[in-house]
Amino acid sequence: MARGIGLLAAILCFGTFGYMVIEKWDILDALYMTVITITTVGFAEIRPLSQPGHIFTILLIFIGIGIVAYILGLVAQTMVVFQMTKILGRRKLGLKKRSMKDHYIICGYGRIGKTICQELISSNIPVLVIDTGDEAKTQLEEAGIPYILDDATNEEVLLEGRIERAKGLVSVVSSDADNLFITMTARGLNPDLFIITRTDDEKNQKKFMRAGANRVFLPYVIGGQRMAHTIAKPAVTDFLELTVHDKNIALEMEELPVREGSRLAGVNLMESGIRQDLNIIIVAIRKSGGEMIFNPSSQTRMEQGDTLIALGHRNDLEKLKHILSGTTGNQRKRSR
Repeated sequence: MARGIGLLAAILCFGTFGYMVIEKWDILDALYMTVITITTVGFAEIRPLSQPGHIFTILLIFIGIGIVAYILGLVAQTMVVFQMTKILGRRKLGLKKRSMKDHYIICGYGRIGKTICQELISSNIPVLVIDTGDEAKTQLEEAGIPYILDDATNEEVLLEGRIERAKGLVSVVSSDADNLFITMTARGLNPDLFIITRTDDEKNQKKFMRAGANRVFLPYVIGGQRMAHTIAKPAVTDFLELTVHDKNIALEMEELPVREGSRLAGVNLMESGIRQDLNIIIVAIRKSGGEMIFNPSSQTRMEQGDTLIALGHRNDLEKLKHILSGTTGNQRKRSR
C-alpha cells in the first residue's frame, strides 16, 4: 500500500511539473489539470493546450490510469484479506466452540467477567463467553476467546455453549434476576455443573443457593472486606496477594487432589516426606467429605479424594502433583 501511495505522489509531481514547464502554468492550475487527467473525470481543459501539451497529456493519461488501477487493486486486495481473516477467525472460534469439553461458561463479559476470563486462561482453563453486548465482540475476537452473542437466560443459548459437557458456569451479568434465572436454567440442563454466581444483595444469597448455585459472591462485600483487611492486617493481605495473585513471585499456593493410585494415599504427612524432600508446606487439607483441616498435624493422613492446599515453588508443586496423581507410581509399576 505504501508503494501505491508513493507512485501516486510521484505521478502527481510529474504531471504538475510537466504542465508548469511545457504550458508555463502556475502550480495550482498544473496540479488541477494533472488530477482531472489521471482520474479521467472528463472535465474540459482549463486552458488551451499546445501540441507538446497534448502529447504530454496523452502520456500522463496512460501512466496515470495504470497507477490508479494498481492502487485500486491494492485497496481491494487489502479489503478482501481483511474480510477473509475475520471469516477464518470466526470459523476457528466456531470449531473450537463445538469441540469444547470440561470448559467454564462465563455469562457476562463486563469488568468482573473479563477478569475471570483472564485468570482462568492464565491457568490454562478453557472458557466460553456468553454476552449480549457488541462491544464485547471485538474484544473477544482479539483475545481469541470463543463466544456467543446472545441472551444467556435462553435455554437454547446455553445448549449451544455445550453446557452438557461443561465443567462449570459463572454468571456475572448485571441483573440479579437474570443471574437467578441463568442459575436455575443451567442447573436443570446439567445437574452436575459447578455454578458460581454474583448478587448485589445479601438477602438473595439463599435464593441463589436454592436455585442451584454452588457458590454465591457479593462483589461489594468482598471488596470492602479486602480493603478493611489491608488496613487491619496489612502483612497478611500482602502475603495472600503475593502467593495467590502475583505471577512473578516464585512462591505459589496451589490445590492438589490425591488421585487413585498415588503412593501417598493413606500416608501421613510425616511419612510422606513432602516437607523434607520437596520443601512444600501443606497449609490445609480438604477431606473428600468437604471438611477442611487447617494447619494439619504431622500425623494427619492423606486419603484418596482429599485435596491438599500446598505452598511452595512451582517446580516442587509440579513434582508433588505428579506424585499425588499416581503418575509416578504407575510409571514405576510399568518399568518393573
